[in-house]
Amino acid sequence: MTNKHTARLLGSYLQRLPAHSWLVLVFWALIIAPVQAAVELRIAISKAVSTVSVGSSTDAVVKDGAGRVLGELTAMNALNANPRGKAVGLADWQASQLIIEPENDGYVWINDRWYRGRTRIIRQGSGVTALNLVDLEEYLYSVVGAEAIPSWPQEALKAQSVAARTYALYQMNTSGNRIYDLDTTTRTQVYKGLESEFTSTHEAVNATAGQIMSFNGKPILAVFHSSSGGHTENVEDVWNSSLPYLRGVVDYDQVAPVFQWSKNFSAGELGRLIGGIGRVRSLSPERTTPHGRVITMRVVGDQGSKLISDTQLRRFLELRSTLFTISANNGTFAINGRGFGHGIGLSQWGAFSLADQGVTYDRILGHYYQNARLTEMPN
Repeated sequence: MTNKHTARLLGSYLQRLPAHSWLVLVFWALIIAPVQAAVELRIAISKAVSTVSVGSSTDAVVKDGAGRVLGELTAMNALNANPRGKAVGLADWQASQLIIEPENDGYVWINDRWYRGRTRIIRQGSGVTALNLVDLEEYLYSVVGAEAIPSWPQEALKAQSVAARTYALYQMNTSGNRIYDLDTTTRTQVYKGLESEFTSTHEAVNATAGQIMSFNGKPILAVFHSSSGGHTENVEDVWNSSLPYLRGVVDYDQVAPVFQWSKNFSAGELGRLIGGIGRVRSLSPERTTPHGRVITMRVVGDQGSKLISDTQLRRFLELRSTLFTISANNGTFAINGRGFGHGIGLSQWGAFSLADQGVTYDRILGHYYQNARLTEMPN
């Protein structure tokens, strides 16, 4: 079966689904031949759920964990995988784990999206976990489109490609997770399969294929964020461990739509969001970074007080960052902030601004990852 046949087959199926803007992008992605696999990642799509829908755009072979062929899954036929005793069940098949391998460069369906690569379904806890086994470079086609804005200058997208590739390798080598390397959320890197692939992301990934940022010959912890609010942070000022390549530098993110923001809360509203202290009387930063990012905050209410962390602060109040000042007036607290994210490593809006001024991706990466080198991936 040819790639063109696959495209027609999947296109016919998608026409029966509700129209979404991303569907058009899938069609061209289907006819691009996948890159020869070099590094295969394990991406957790669904974790410990009671059921997961799986399928393939082409006929697919179903194997057990030992590689034995159990049968064949018909193209464009979604089935539900469920726990069965201590095993995984899918139609008439049952094993400790099941692997779905599409034929003829097909794509796999997991829950509500199409992905490149293969599917592995395993038992986890009382449910099943679905993993997408995908080549690193093909994974990046989607990640760059989900993490950055596809219409940005190529040099910014190239910088994002290298950062995302480096981060994925770092996680793969250091996470210690026996089941998966990364998931699909901002906790690791956002990954949406074919939905977030674009011509521009293919070009950026292919142009930087195999390139990473390294320190002492190893991939660095290449974290990134949307906007720092004018200056990134030394990693040890926000997290615990010092790293020589995650140093605070001047950012160029003033064009970011999240460069400045504000939120207002009443005393009662703050008390309800934080909990256990009644109506809030005062908010006092106890520890901040040299650039003013709040690390711990003392919150005093009419029924008690709490010391809350930066992570809790962002979660409770849904703040874009903890780089802010507070002013109180007649029971109303105004929070005026800058930036979006933790402020460490690559600033995506800073990369956009630099690329828009003609700065190349290697210089962008060198600025935000001090003391690290742009190198080829180790074998």
